[in-house]
Amino acid sequence: MRLFLLGCLMIGCITANAQEDNPDAAPAALIRGPYLQVGSATSMTVRWRTDVATRSRVRYGVEKADQFVDDSILRTEHIVTVKGLQPHTRYYYTIGTFTGVLQGDKENYFYTLPETGKAATYRIGAFGDCGNNSVNQRNVKASVLKYLNGNYMDAWLLLGDNAYNSGTDAEFQSKFFNIYKDDLLKKYPMFPSPGNHDYNDKDFPGAVEMAQKTHQTAYYQNFSMPTQGESGGVASNTQAFYSFDVGNIHFLSLDSYGMEENQYRLYDTLGPQVQWIKRDLEANKNKQWVVAYWHHPPYTMGSHNSDDTDELTAIRENFIRILERYGVDLVLCGHSHDYERSRLMKGHYGKETTFSAALHNLSNSSGLYDGSENSCPYVKDASGQGTVYVVTGSSGKLGGTQPAFPHNAMQYSNATEGGASLLEVQGNRLDLKWICADGVIRDHFTMMKEVNQHKVIKAKAGEKITLTASFTGNYKWSDHITTTRSITITTKVGTSSYFVEDKESCVKDSFTIIATK
Repeated sequence: MRLFLLGCLMIGCITANAQEDNPDAAPAALIRGPYLQVGSATSMTVRWRTDVATRSRVRYGVEKADQFVDDSILRTEHIVTVKGLQPHTRYYYTIGTFTGVLQGDKENYFYTLPETGKAATYRIGAFGDCGNNSVNQRNVKASVLKYLNGNYMDAWLLLGDNAYNSGTDAEFQSKFFNIYKDDLLKKYPMFPSPGNHDYNDKDFPGAVEMAQKTHQTAYYQNFSMPTQGESGGVASNTQAFYSFDVGNIHFLSLDSYGMEENQYRLYDTLGPQVQWIKRDLEANKNKQWVVAYWHHPPYTMGSHNSDDTDELTAIRENFIRILERYGVDLVLCGHSHDYERSRLMKGHYGKETTFSAALHNLSNSSGLYDGSENSCPYVKDASGQGTVYVVTGSSGKLGGTQPAFPHNAMQYSNATEGGASLLEVQGNRLDLKWICADGVIRDHFTMMKEVNQHKVIKAKAGEKITLTASFTGNYKWSDHITTTRSITITTKVGTSSYFVEDKESCVKDSFTIIATK
C-alpha cells in the first residue's frame, strides 16, 4: 500500500476507498479541487470536495510525497493545512483518504510563499469577473498559462463576481471550479475578494441584504482566508477582508459590497474594515510595494459608471484618499467588464469631468517603458505618493461602455477584448501586463522606486569597488563598454565620476569616488 501511495505522485490516481470502516463501499469521487488557500512562507491549506464523507489525508514532500497530515473526521468538505514548510520551496502533494489517493500526479505541486520582505522575481495574476462559463473565460486562462510558459505564479487574486449570476454553490462548481480545476487551482495559491454577485442570493425578498450582513453565502463557505495574519499583515479576524505578503509585496484584499456590524460598508471610514485597513497600512510601512484590491472601482466608464453608482462614487469620494495617504502603489478592481488603466495619479475624488491631467497626474508618461515617445516608468520618489488604478474585469464577463467611455483619468481603456492582469515584480521594479484572450499583451506599464540615485564613495587608492545600478532593466555605463548591471573599477587618487543609465534615458544613477593614498 505504501508503494502504491507514493507511486500515485507520478502516475496519477483518481479514486479512493471512501468509507474506511466499510471495505465494500463504493470508491469516493473527487467533486471539487484540489485547490490551494491561505498560502504562507511555511504553510499551505489544501481543500477538496468528495461525493461521500471520507477521512482526509494530504501527502507532501520536496522530492516525493513521503510525509502526511491527516484529518480523521468523516467529511465531504476537506480542509487540511500543511505546516512546518520551508519558504519558497516546491512541494509535491497528493490528496485522498487513509487508504487511497484521489489525485496526485507530477502536476500536483505548489511553492510556498517567499519570506516576508525578501526581494526576488514574483508573478501574481489578477482575474476579475471571471466565473461565467464562457469561451472568453477559457481563452483568458489559456493565454495566461501560455504566457507563464512553465514559470510559477506565486499567487493569483480574484477581484469579485467569481460565479455568475447569483454566487450559488452550483454556479461556483460549474463556472469556477470546473474551469480552473486542472491547472490554476491545484498549483497556485489563490486569494479571493468578493463581488456583488457573490452576495447575490435571491432565495427570498431581502436575501441580498441579509447576506451582506451575515456573510452567509457560498463564497465564504467555498474559500479559506488568512484571517489571523498567518500570511502576513495584521489579523482581520474575518473572511471578508485580510492582508498577506508575497516577498516584498504587501496585499490587502477588501470587501466593497458586504457590511460590517450590520451597517458599515467599505466607504464608511469609521467602520471596522477601514479602521483595520489603517492599522494594517500603518504596520506595513516598511513594505517595498503595497497593492490593494476589491471589486467596485472608483474610476470607470465601462459597463458601470463610477459617477452614478452608489458604491463606486462613495468609495472614490470617501475612501481612496486613505490609501493615497499611506502611499498605496496599485489598486486593482473588477465590476466593469473591461480593462481601464490610469497613469500615476493622486487627489481626484470628484466626477469624471473634474479630472485634470495637469492637477491629478503625477507623471505625464504613458508608463509603457517600451522606447516609444514619453513612455518612461512611473518613478515614485521618497514621499511615496501616487497610485495607479486598474480595472481588470474581463476575465470572463466582457463588454459594455458608458457614453463617456473612456474615463478621462485613464491612460488606456479597452472594452472589446477579454483578459487578465499579471504583476511581475523584480525588487524595486513592478510591471503589470494585461494578457488578452488571444494572447496579445495590449497594455502594460512599469513602476520603479529608489532609483535615480547618487552615491558618494570614499576609498583607498588601488582598491577595487563594484558599482551596481539601482534599477532592473538594460544598462549603459559611462565607459561606453559595460552593459551589465554592475561594474568593477580600480580607484585612483583623486575624485572620479561614473554613471549608468538605461538605453531609453529614463533612469540614471551616478557615483562619485573619492580615493586617497
